[in-house]
Amino acid sequence: MTGRGLQVWTAAADKKSNVIVLHRLAHSDEPFHLNPDLIVTVEAHPDTVVCLSTGTRVVVMESPDEIAAAVRGWRASVLSQAMKELPRRSSALTLVRAAAGETNGSQS
Repeated sequence: MTGRGLQVWTAAADKKSNVIVLHRLAHSDEPFHLNPDLIVTVEAHPDTVVCLSTGTRVVVMESPDEIAAAVRGWRASVLSQAMKELPRRSSALTLVRAAAGETNGSQS
């Protein structure tokens, strides 16, 4: 419980989609999904206000730190998934030796 008598919810990255889950202030039992790419700023005065690129402002229960952690987690999961799907080249490294000014293995 917070000082406002509201249950603290943890903002969490939704592993199955392109959103994070947040809760509107005074609607703790009704989560909503937000695309983190739309977030421009997150302000705390004293309630947390999420400002979106659409101009919309949403007052939420989560703290700015919880929202930042959810966005970081979501972005990390996106990068992790992208790295898994990226075709890999040979894992062996090839060393190429050449000195400045050399062409076709001969010195000028």
